[in-house]
Amino acid sequence: MAKQAAPLQQLIDQFSRFSGVGRKNATRMAYQVMGMTDAEADALADAIRAAHRRLHRCKVCQDYTEEELCPICQSTKRDRSVICVVESPRDVTAFERTREYNGLYHVLHGLFSPMDGIGADQLCIRELLARLQDGTVKEVIMATSPTVEGDVTATYLARLIKPLGIKTTRLAYGLPVGGSLEYADGTTLYRALSGRGEM
Repeated sequence: MAKQAAPLQQLIDQFSRFSGVGRKNATRMAYQVMGMTDAEADALADAIRAAHRRLHRCKVCQDYTEEELCPICQSTKRDRSVICVVESPRDVTAFERTREYNGLYHVLHGLFSPMDGIGADQLCIRELLARLQDGTVKEVIMATSPTVEGDVTATYLARLIKPLGIKTTRLAYGLPVGGSLEYADGTTLYRALSGRGEM
C-alpha cells in the first residue's frame, strides 16, 4: 500500500481522534479538506480555533457558551423547577429541537465508564448537586442514553438526589436500547420525555 504524504497522514490521524470516526471516514474527510480552496481551508481552521478559544462551560449547567451563563440559564421564560440531566451538549441541542421541553438542563460531560477510567470525579456531578440545594428544583429528569453506562449513571444520581426529597424520573423507553439520544428524532424524544417514569 502506498504511503501517504506526511501532512496528509497527520490530517487523517487528527480526524481519527474524533469519537465514532474510523480510519476510512477520517481518510475521506482529509481528502475533502484537500479539495477545498485555500480560503475554505482557512475558514475551517479559523472556525475551529474560534470555537476552542471563545467557548467555555456555562457556570451553572455546564453547556458550552461564550458568556458566563448560557442563553437557556439566562432565560426568564424557562421552568426552573425541572432539570433535565444529559450526557453531552449535543443532547441539549437534540431536546431543544423538539420545542416541547421548557425546563433547564445539566450536562454531565460523560457517563460512568470504569473501563475508560471515568467515575464520579470526571463528571459534573458536584455542580448538579449544588443546584439542588435551594429548594427551587422539584424534578430531575435522567435523560442519559439507554445503555449500560447511561443506566448506571442515572441510578447513581437518583440515589444521591432521593434524600433531598426531589422527584427523580427517567425517560420512557420509546428510545432504542443502546441508542444515542443525539440521533433520535424529535417525536421519539418528545414521547420519551412525556412518558418518563419515577426512579
